[in-house]
Amino acid sequence: MTVTLDPVLTARLADVAVNVGLNLQPGQDLVLTAPVEALPLVREIAASAYRAGAGVVTPILSDDAVARARFQNAQDESFDKAADWMYRGMAEAFGNGAARMAVAGADPMALAKEDPAKVARANKANSIAYKPALEKISNFHINWNIVAWPTAGWARQVFPDLPEDEAIVKLADAIFTASRVRVDDPVAAWAEHNAALAARSKWLNAERFDALHFTGPGTDLVVGLADGHEWHGGASTAQNGVTCNPNIPTEEVFTTPHAHRVNGTVRATKPLSYNGALIEEIEMRFVDGRAVEARSTSGETVLQSMIDSDEGARRLGEVALVPHRSPISDTGLLFYNTLFDENAACHIAMGQCYSKCFLDGASLTAEQVAAQGGNASMIHVDWMIGGPETDIDGVRADGSRVPVFRKGAWAQSV
Repeated sequence: MTVTLDPVLTARLADVAVNVGLNLQPGQDLVLTAPVEALPLVREIAASAYRAGAGVVTPILSDDAVARARFQNAQDESFDKAADWMYRGMAEAFGNGAARMAVAGADPMALAKEDPAKVARANKANSIAYKPALEKISNFHINWNIVAWPTAGWARQVFPDLPEDEAIVKLADAIFTASRVRVDDPVAAWAEHNAALAARSKWLNAERFDALHFTGPGTDLVVGLADGHEWHGGASTAQNGVTCNPNIPTEEVFTTPHAHRVNGTVRATKPLSYNGALIEEIEMRFVDGRAVEARSTSGETVLQSMIDSDEGARRLGEVALVPHRSPISDTGLLFYNTLFDENAACHIAMGQCYSKCFLDGASLTAEQVAAQGGNASMIHVDWMIGGPETDIDGVRADGSRVPVFRKGAWAQSV
């Protein structure tokens, strides 16, 4: 089924992704990945990128049906292979200065009926192959961006009771609104929003908390913060000197936890859609930074496979603060997509940390990042732990406390 969405808003979304999200530079190449259903946006992104002076725009398209064909027909050894040649090429492109954009929108349940063991093997192989390219992104060597487009499979998950065409239009409406492209001047709207997130980051950086203490239903978790950590939110400057907005939309401020100083229990406040499975009611217990117990009421096999990906997968790589009354949370929707769901609630991420979330992070080696408490892993998976009953205290090195969140809202004005 083909649904034609508002061409003006589609063009605005592309312009925001290119000019605010990437801040694409004249002469800069762009590597773009997207679901094949997102071609209307991909074409607008290419046009916008070339107007901005792009060198070469290279789109790489994926398709859920092709992905399923592998699990239904391939030989067993296929699931331990990945297109490493492609990822080496992407890493080389990023090393030569190319920007990276991903259009999110694949059906989150596309592989739900496939063998979870094969899905886990394929994802592990893919993660290993992708690592050289991912490091350029997670270490913020380049300007990069993720933006979203409403595909039929995704829309059916978010609005299961609506006809498919209505579901796609309704999801598009949510994406356009959250991405701030319904206003007459989206660039100005993003500048104002970035300023607000920067003010929050500035306050947190001035406080220099040693840890954050989260409490709420099923949660009593102390997240130690990495030595020399730095909070970020909204626009950030990559190591190539380009200031970009990695996520469109975004409502978070975030930093790096200490990989060995997380203790206590935590319960998810929203389901996690991961690798074709819906993982519900996650609970974990951490001791000295490591998740020593993990369970969920559904998708537990996938959850266990995820945190057993490698040594760092049981430790945290990110902690992020998002007020419960964020524009995305106010929709009341579960998007089944981390780009949106993580911006509806405070969250933590298992796995790889962002080296940019350190003072002078661009100059730190991987060994120095690790020495200051940064985690390393082949995965980075966010899951939501905040809600209307969440309280957070900032804990200083001397043990004194400052209210940060009360009942899911910021406790301090900035």
